[in-house]
Amino acid sequence: MPSAIRIHETGGPEVMQLESIDPGKPGPGQVLVKQTAIGLNFIDVYDRTGLYPMPLPGGLGREAAGFVLAIGARVKGFKRGDRVAYVLNNTGAYCDVRNVPADRLVKLPKGVSNEQAAVLMLKGLTAHYLIRRTHRVTKGDTLLVYAAAGGVGLILTQWARSLGARVIGVVGSEAKAVIAKKAGCQHVLLQDRVDLAAAVKKLTKGVGVDVVYDSIGKDTFLPSLDCLRPRGLMVSFGNASGPVPPISILELTKRGSLFLTRPSLFGYIAARADLESAARETFAALKAKRFKLQINQRYALAAAAQAHRDLEARKTTGATVLIPA
Repeated sequence: MPSAIRIHETGGPEVMQLESIDPGKPGPGQVLVKQTAIGLNFIDVYDRTGLYPMPLPGGLGREAAGFVLAIGARVKGFKRGDRVAYVLNNTGAYCDVRNVPADRLVKLPKGVSNEQAAVLMLKGLTAHYLIRRTHRVTKGDTLLVYAAAGGVGLILTQWARSLGARVIGVVGSEAKAVIAKKAGCQHVLLQDRVDLAAAVKKLTKGVGVDVVYDSIGKDTFLPSLDCLRPRGLMVSFGNASGPVPPISILELTKRGSLFLTRPSLFGYIAARADLESAARETFAALKAKRFKLQINQRYALAAAAQAHRDLEARKTTGATVLIPA
């Protein structure tokens, strides 16, 4: 019988349990997907701990790839055997088989593997909206990228470099600095060992960067503001160290009329046309070698708890996938 990782209460990795499930037949507008690869993301930790509340008991995971097993009524454009992938604004991807809304599925082109798609749907599409829509990166831009050796960071860095941007990366260890440098960061700073604002100002000859992409949150928010040039853009898109506490809007004024946004992927792909466009451009960028995917960790679905422990301990680099049995 198919299985899924479920939680009955929020907490540490120990609350995750592998349970048997019966997904049932696909309903109207749904497609039954046999999953072959599942993406691991920090948002899964937020769901598990309760930072992002969800109904309990429930599943975890937002993105996966596989192939079509069955099609429900009123579904057009898909057939049995099609390779597909998805990212959803609700949980439940940590499983073998799942019914997915057809309007959230995209077909996979030749040259993009299921494992690649399983990490591109959230991490790749996140990098896409950050550098193509939140701020359209162009030649000559200077960017500060946190977690530059992580899943999103590596894609974002390589893609931005291919567009002619200068990238300053921030990482948590010497080993990760090597990875970020290899990905194209011209400079790499160790988060806990330098005064970030002072280091960035020195590297930019006192000017500051055009954009900060900050996925860390609470620990780095104010230093990130200090890294920006006047009228620069602060993009806070993650909470790895916890949510950013309330701040006075005057902080933006006194630092040079800064811009601040707190975007999310699902706000950019809510419309079907936007989802298809973002996926098409991201898959094309991969095939054009604007970035290379580094899937550096693979865990069995049953070992999802260990994958979470390693992710939270910052032991992972690049992307991680869970493999159903």
